[in-house]
Amino acid sequence: MPALSNAVLDQLFANARTHNAFKPDAIPDATLRQLYELMKWGPTSMNCQPARLVFVGTPAGKALLAPALAPSNLDKTMAAPTTVIVASDSRFYDRLPTLFPAYDARPMFAGNAELAASTAFRNSSLQGAYLILAARALGLDCGPMSGFDAEKINAAFFPDGRYQVNFLCNLGIGDASALYPRGPRLAFDEACRIV
Repeated sequence: MPALSNAVLDQLFANARTHNAFKPDAIPDATLRQLYELMKWGPTSMNCQPARLVFVGTPAGKALLAPALAPSNLDKTMAAPTTVIVASDSRFYDRLPTLFPAYDARPMFAGNAELAASTAFRNSSLQGAYLILAARALGLDCGPMSGFDAEKINAAFFPDGRYQVNFLCNLGIGDASALYPRGPRLAFDEACRIV
């Protein structure tokens, strides 16, 4: 498989920024579907795919979301065209017979709540990262965040308790004039070692 071009790598990583302000242009439902169709191919352990997404873009949806947001995230989230709630399905393993037919892995998780919870959280986090990359690949900008009251979001959007919010991500066309100076990154030798 050939390496991607530098222009693509720049769009996905090197020049991509976390946005706090977005242009008001709505994101078409077809684009949100295309985003999911890309992100779903990212690998998860045993192909468990525990992420569940809620695309919040209507005034009614934003009104449900608002009371759960930290004050520093309220205005930017209300103004963003779409906010994605990235959640995890606590019973993701019920789909394993279809998603992972290699062998019956369902009992491994059905009988171990701690393993199921850690697997759901870890892999829905991975899928949230794939969502960000898919959004960037489609020309959207992202503003992932964790400043919210999880209990309030779960009560408002997932009252049966099966899904649990992991993080939120604002989506849209970013307003570059509102960007903060880019923060530094750790050098390879500060963050990595080869053994």
